[in-house]
Amino acid sequence: MFTGIVEELGIVVSTEKEQSNLHITMQSSISSELKIDQSVAHNGVCLTVVAINGDNYTVTAIKETLDKTNLGLLKKGDLVNLERAMKLGDRLDGHIVQGHVDQTATCTKIEEADGSTFFTFNYDPSLKNITIEKGSITVSGTSLTVINAKKNEFTVAIIPYTYEHTIFKTFQEGSIVNLEFDVLGKYIAKLNEYKYV
Repeated sequence: MFTGIVEELGIVVSTEKEQSNLHITMQSSISSELKIDQSVAHNGVCLTVVAINGDNYTVTAIKETLDKTNLGLLKKGDLVNLERAMKLGDRLDGHIVQGHVDQTATCTKIEEADGSTFFTFNYDPSLKNITIEKGSITVSGTSLTVINAKKNEFTVAIIPYTYEHTIFKTFQEGSIVNLEFDVLGKYIAKLNEYKYV
């Protein structure tokens, strides 16, 4: 479990395809604190550490993960939002994040507004994921509050601190991001599909 509060920015050192898997080697200041088999969220995707070498560590993304996320687009030098799993007893500063990305979205608009930056994202509504006004959403591993929720689109407001300390500073119109919708909302949407008498 994660909170969506980005802990560190990592840099992609290399990517290597092996059959349908992708091995991603990252450099970060937390690498030396990691352990083999530990879970780390990468742009909101929970991946297992499989190797550690000094300041670098490697994780592996399987085909299903690559199909549902933007991890297959990573290349050497890209910045990645990193978060280690929650510790029992820690404060939950963001919201409950599983690290299981539901789908990707495209950034369609970026607007400056009195010290904050508004990012609008468009996503495929056929997967039946929903956002609600003032609800929670995880965008590439960052816990945020939804504004202007629509059937296939929503906006988030990014404060300067979040902009500087996450990969939001690299986003442009057309950027592909990972979305994890609020787990409570997903349960309610699923229950709504069933017909109770």
